[in-house]
Amino acid sequence: MKIKCLKSEILNGIQTVYKAVSVKSSMSIIECILVDAENDRIKLTANNMELGIETYINGEIIEKGEIALEARILQEIIRHLPESEVTFTTDDNNITTITCEKSKFNIVGRPGDDFPALPDVEKKNPLTISQFTLKEIVRQTIFSISESETNKMMSGELFEISNNKLRLVSLDGHRISIRKVDLKNDYDDIKVVVPGKTLSEVSKIISGDNDKDIDVFFTDKHILFEFDDTTVVSRLIEGEYFKVEQMLSNDYETKFNINKKNFIECIERSTLLVKEGDKKPIIIDVTDESIELKISSTIGSLDEFIDIEKEGRDIKIGFNPKFLIDALKAIDEETIDVYMVNSKAPCIIRDEEENYIYLILPVNFTTVD
Repeated sequence: MKIKCLKSEILNGIQTVYKAVSVKSSMSIIECILVDAENDRIKLTANNMELGIETYINGEIIEKGEIALEARILQEIIRHLPESEVTFTTDDNNITTITCEKSKFNIVGRPGDDFPALPDVEKKNPLTISQFTLKEIVRQTIFSISESETNKMMSGELFEISNNKLRLVSLDGHRISIRKVDLKNDYDDIKVVVPGKTLSEVSKIISGDNDKDIDVFFTDKHILFEFDDTTVVSRLIEGEYFKVEQMLSNDYETKFNINKKNFIECIERSTLLVKEGDKKPIIIDVTDESIELKISSTIGSLDEFIDIEKEGRDIKIGFNPKFLIDALKAIDEETIDVYMVNSKAPCIIRDEEENYIYLILPVNFTTVD
C-alpha cells in the first residue's frame, strides 16, 4: 500500500475514529486503526466491538492495500509531524513507513484481514434528522445517564419514535431527563436503548449544522448513524427500558414561574461555598412572591431571594445544586415553570407542551437559619 494525504486530513480522520479504539483489550487488534486503500478512497476504521466508526479522508492512492496500525502511536506520530503532505508506504512484512518532509518513521503493522469488520446493518427506512437537532437533544439529556456500569440500562438512553415524534429519555436514579421533537416525515414506531457513550461520541463528531442531516438506521441489535463521510455503528443495550411514565405525575401542590438565568446564577453562586466532593444541598423556600435560596458549609453561607410568580402552597425543599444546574442549562426558554408536591416528592420542570421534562429527586436537609 502507498498513499499520500495532507497531515490535517489524516489527523482529522484519526481523531474522528479514535473514539472507537479499545484502550485495553485481550484482542490487541482492536487497539488499532485500519487504514484501507483498497477502493477509490482512503478509509479509516476503529472498532472496539461495541462501537465502530469509519470515515473517509481525501488523499491519493498510489498503490492499493490495507494495514492495521496501533492507534495511539499512529495518532502521536501524525500529531507531531509538520503541516505538510504525509506518505504511507507498507511493505510485504507489514512494516509501514511514514514520511513527511525530513521525518521518517517505520512502524510495525498488522494485516488488514485481522481487523474485525463493522457489523452489517441494512440501510433501509432511515430516520432523517438535522445534525443540529440531534446534537441539541443529546446535549439536553446526556447528563443524567448513570456513569456506573452496575445498571447497564441506566448507562443508556431510550431512543423512541412514536406518532412521528422523537423522544430521548435518560435517568440515573436521582433524576430523569426527557426531550421530545417533532419529525418532518412519517416513521414507523421504534423503541431502542442506545449506550450513552455512543450518543455522546456522535454528538461530538457531528457539526451541529442545521442545514446538514444525519440518517439513523436500526436493527434488533444495532444502531447506525451516517453523516458527511462518516459512519458510526453501535450495539444496542438489550432489555426493556424503565416505565418512565409511571414515575411522572401532573399533580402538584405548588407551581412557580421563574427567570431561568437568575435561578442558575444564584445556584452557581451557592456552589462557591461548597468544597469539591461535599454533598451540601441548596434549600429552596417558596413563598408567595419569591423564593429564598440558602446553602451553608464550613466555608460560609449564602442567603438570596429571587422574585417568582407562584400558585399553591408554600414549600421548603432541598436539592443537589448540580442536578438543578444541569437541568436548567439544558432549557432554552427565558422563564421556566417548576412543579412541586411536597418536600419529599420530586420536583418537575417542564413546558406546557412537554417538549422537555426534568424530574429531580429532593434531598434531606437540616434547617439553615
